[in-house]
Amino acid sequence: MTAEDLSWPSRGAAVGGESPVEQGIADVTELFRQHHVELVRLAALLVRSREAGEDIVQDVFIRIHARPAGPPDAAGALAYLRQAVVNGCRSWLRRQAVARRLSSADRTAVNVEESAEDAVVVAENRRRVQAELSAMPTRRREVLVLRYYLGLSEAEIARTLGISQGTVKSTAARGIRALARALGEES
Repeated sequence: MTAEDLSWPSRGAAVGGESPVEQGIADVTELFRQHHVELVRLAALLVRSREAGEDIVQDVFIRIHARPAGPPDAAGALAYLRQAVVNGCRSWLRRQAVARRLSSADRTAVNVEESAEDAVVVAENRRRVQAELSAMPTRRREVLVLRYYLGLSEAEIARTLGISQGTVKSTAARGIRALARALGEES
């Protein structure tokens, strides 16, 4: 075996002009361009921190890039990315909970940090909704964010969170009722 056998394929090594490695990098790059902003917003809403959301999404793309099988196929890529981000958020929240339990000195909640763009756009009602959403249980918050922020169907939410469609329906209904009650909009 020579040193050439152990090195990465060179450009043009494959018949199609790009090596499989280069094609995989191009696919991940395109996924990143298309979905990065949406995924960061999703993560930021779930973990209540824009910086942590950016880190979580970055970790997801790093893991996709490192996959031996390469990025997911185009048909299921967005669902795969959303599920990976939600799972990353859950892991981040678990780590934060453990850190809070271990640290008696710092018991403060994570603050929602807004970008300059968001600060201009965000109105008082949106801040109130976000505050109430932050106080909700994790599953309820995930369902509401996926449903009303991303506009996913019940079936897509069920696949993303690994729960039944009936659970999605009942969780969303309870979440909406709780939000309406908290915001004084219950009729």
